[in-house]
Amino acid sequence: MRIIFWGTPEYSLASLDIFIKSKHEVIAVVSQPDKKRSRGNKLISSPVKSFAQKKSIKIYTPEIIKDNISFINELKSLSCDLFIVIAYGKILPKEILEIPKFGSWNAHASLLPRWRGAAPIQWSIMKGDEFTGVGIMKMDKGLDTGDLLLEEKIKIDDNDNLNTLTEKLSTLSAKLFLNASSLIEKNTDKKTNSQLTKQNTLGREITYARMIEKSDYKVDWGDEAIEISQKIKALYPRAYTTFRGMNLKIINIKVLNSEAIKNENYYLISNYSKPGIVIAVIDNEGIVISTKTDPIILLEAKLEGKNITNKKQLIQQLKPSVGEYFSD
Repeated sequence: MRIIFWGTPEYSLASLDIFIKSKHEVIAVVSQPDKKRSRGNKLISSPVKSFAQKKSIKIYTPEIIKDNISFINELKSLSCDLFIVIAYGKILPKEILEIPKFGSWNAHASLLPRWRGAAPIQWSIMKGDEFTGVGIMKMDKGLDTGDLLLEEKIKIDDNDNLNTLTEKLSTLSAKLFLNASSLIEKNTDKKTNSQLTKQNTLGREITYARMIEKSDYKVDWGDEAIEISQKIKALYPRAYTTFRGMNLKIINIKVLNSEAIKNENYYLISNYSKPGIVIAVIDNEGIVISTKTDPIILLEAKLEGKNITNKKQLIQQLKPSVGEYFSD
């Protein structure tokens, strides 16, 4: 099949690569325009655009797609069989979705209809979901509302963070989409449609994964310890607190529930009713901070302007005192 691939971030690369290496022909790539992504306001291409350039694939980066007549006519002229859309970054209008012979299809990184929207991986971790997955759906004009052709579920491991889970789901998306393309190619529209599952028949809660905002990254020590842990994993490595007026990115913590304290032989000097207080400094381990519930031990962090440090080096760098506050 002649395929046009729509994608922008690194997450999309595994799928683009697998289709380039497949029997199908990727005739063009559509990605978001270059953006100022670093100091110095230098324009940087998206990972998908950069990858496509190396493979000498035709690239489109339209600023606007809705009612962009010249772009729409260009897409029509390419005689495309299939649009593959993975984390492109904009909702495609109906006039574009209907261009390919076999329609437009999307890989979404959640168990739909749970976590429709822009940040499904982050919210699945942040809300403590036990499972997530990938669904291949036929796109319609709604926000991730299309019927599902294939789906695969995976467990979210206790040690998963945004990076590790994103990598797993990116690989799964590529594999699942290649399988889906074979089903789409072998069947007529009527037969393919008979294999689709409507999301409202799955008996799952409908939730929306809104975009992550700047305020989401700040840790609130008044939250429960498990919520703080989930946020740090979900927003890895950008969740932060402040210490002595400086931003401190939190890379890794451990919740010190009663079982952990007993197993690790931690001795906490005392506890405080107010969250965000240093309640112990454990040599060669880390800094113990109070929360609404169990304390946590800060194991690894990055102070602004400094490199990532952990355990003993972190204690030496921060030189915290028992009773001192971390701001929320």
